[in-house]
Amino acid sequence: MDYSKTMFLDWWARKTTEWVILMAVIQVIQIPHMVWNGDLLLEAGYVSRVNPVYDFILYGVDLIEIPSIMIALLTIVARIKNGK
Repeated sequence: MDYSKTMFLDWWARKTTEWVILMAVIQVIQIPHMVWNGDLLLEAGYVSRVNPVYDFILYGVDLIEIPSIMIALLTIVARIKNGK
């Protein structure tokens, strides 16, 4: 493995704690999204379709999952490459 990849993985390993905290926050945000999505699927209307702004925000939570998934993947790769 070349030096730049090793340097990046070392940097990533040092930043793991910060990223884990960010991932935890993103997962907590998923809780209201899960309730909203369940309400939408059941067509009950208690939470979903009450306010278009709330619907947009709760739908947008799916988009912030993407960085969380990438962070988890890079953390796993960094740990495997560093042998930890």
